[in-house]
Amino acid sequence: MAEHEYRAADITVLEFDAAVLKRPGMYFGVGLDDPRLLAVVLSAVARHALHPATRVAAEHSLSALIDILGDLRFRLTMDQQHAWRDSPPLGYFGSLLGPEWWLPAAVATLCTETSVEMWCSGRGFHQELAGLRPLAAPRVFKPPVGSGTRITFTLNPHNLPPGSAFPTDLESLDPHGQDCVATNEPGLLTIRDHRHDTATGSRQSGASQ
Repeated sequence: MAEHEYRAADITVLEFDAAVLKRPGMYFGVGLDDPRLLAVVLSAVARHALHPATRVAAEHSLSALIDILGDLRFRLTMDQQHAWRDSPPLGYFGSLLGPEWWLPAAVATLCTETSVEMWCSGRGFHQELAGLRPLAAPRVFKPPVGSGTRITFTLNPHNLPPGSAFPTDLESLDPHGQDCVATNEPGLLTIRDHRHDTATGSRQSGASQ
């Protein structure tokens, strides 16, 4: 029997968000039906903040904050120093999330709503996404002082196991990974849980942990 020869017609090229939904384990290490998924998502975003792409910042140099706003909603804020002058370059599907933000972009794929804000030198840009797809072009907004990035994620419950929620045990999250060997660097990550009015959980993680 003759061996099958692969041709261009045999190859299916998936767009980024379709690839994440089809093979989430390649991005998060677990499937969409895994009860650990939301803890893994938080850990992945935290790890990106401490170990960003080289073009974003050096490892363990950013100060970052993760605010857990609800069972399926959280916000990442980083003091990233942007290099653009007039406006940030556009990435996936014309969004403010490009390949240097591939992990947050993968998380956005699992969301019903994603809000992205970037600012520097007194100029700020805001964009709303449905998943990873922009609802409109970035618009100008009055930014905070300094330079930074803020992304708010609202996870889609239809992509998750029933009853999914972010963990309350913040110490179980791993913002470093097994290959992290950095020590005594200035980077700092703080995780705060705002789901309880009277007993808000908080965790800080620096390079020395």
